[in-house]
Amino acid sequence: MKKLSVICFLLLTIISCNKEKHIVTRTLAEVPKLDLTEANRLAKLPLHCMDTEYPNRLGQTLGDSSYLKSPKALHPAFYGCFDWHSAVHGHWSLVSLLKQFPKLDDSENIRTRLLTNISKENIELEIAYFDDKHNSTFERTYGWAWLLKLAEELHTWNDDTARELETNLQPLTDLIVGKYIEFLPKLNYPIRVGEHPNTAFGLTFAHDYAIAVGHKELQSLIEKRAKEFYSNDRNCPLNYEPSGFDFLSPCMEEAAIMKRVLSTSEFKKWFKDFLPNAINPDFNLDTGKVSDRKDGKLVHLDGVNFSRAWSLNIITKNLPEYEHLRDIANLHINYSLPSIVDDNYEGGHWLGSFAIYALNSVNHD
Repeated sequence: MKKLSVICFLLLTIISCNKEKHIVTRTLAEVPKLDLTEANRLAKLPLHCMDTEYPNRLGQTLGDSSYLKSPKALHPAFYGCFDWHSAVHGHWSLVSLLKQFPKLDDSENIRTRLLTNISKENIELEIAYFDDKHNSTFERTYGWAWLLKLAEELHTWNDDTARELETNLQPLTDLIVGKYIEFLPKLNYPIRVGEHPNTAFGLTFAHDYAIAVGHKELQSLIEKRAKEFYSNDRNCPLNYEPSGFDFLSPCMEEAAIMKRVLSTSEFKKWFKDFLPNAINPDFNLDTGKVSDRKDGKLVHLDGVNFSRAWSLNIITKNLPEYEHLRDIANLHINYSLPSIVDDNYEGGHWLGSFAIYALNSVNHD
């Protein structure tokens, strides 16, 4: 019996020492920061592409030959940056950076270009495109989400230019809100892919907008649908992520919308069932590895790193027991951030926005 006690004591001592050693030797990732220098670097991406019409992917349904028009003729506000949604969040990027850094390089030119594109007349033509029976579901819900994120950023920016842009954009904003309200009750099952149609991502940005402007109907509908879609989810298969060219994290995006719509106590219970291992301080999540940043699909994996980061930073807010997840978020940002500003149009036309949103989330308290 005495021998057994000694053995148990030695085992406990070894375990304790190993734990102590792990705590001492753990190296935390550098906390990424969005400062003026980084803002100027990232602003170059949307500035380069917001008026670049070609190459362009329209995503258009043709009713007849009269539909064959140039991207700028079809989308006079959001025709650059390869596709409509990238143009929208490119404009969001510039608004977000100007809002945070009034001394941003070339700020007056940026304001002028924003006002030129988001004019009353251009927005009327954008609405006409959505009103066409063949394109009424255009950009559902990824582009819709970014349009509302742009509207939210303008609404929360105390600036004369922002008021003019918000007023010009408002009819399209209202149209997109109406589309959400019409569509969400008809969606029987959430879409869980790691690309544009992901339901959780679409709900998240729309919910942020609804909170910012006080749109109670939209907020209530999103909260109802998110709970119906995800409340019973357990053991999200995080080991399946990422797929070959995901740019969103299905598991983390889902957790991020649930963090928004549940109370803190409800979320803690739900998240413990959804990702049981995440509460362990040793929990790890490898970054998505990009093999070829000139491949327009493979470079998506930089996006999944930013998506995980902004989701993790929302998840950990006011949850000290999950603080270790912030380090994983930082690792993901640090992996992809240095590589997104170059002559690579395949990633540059959209990844700057993802980087800015992820960096904004780092100190989102």
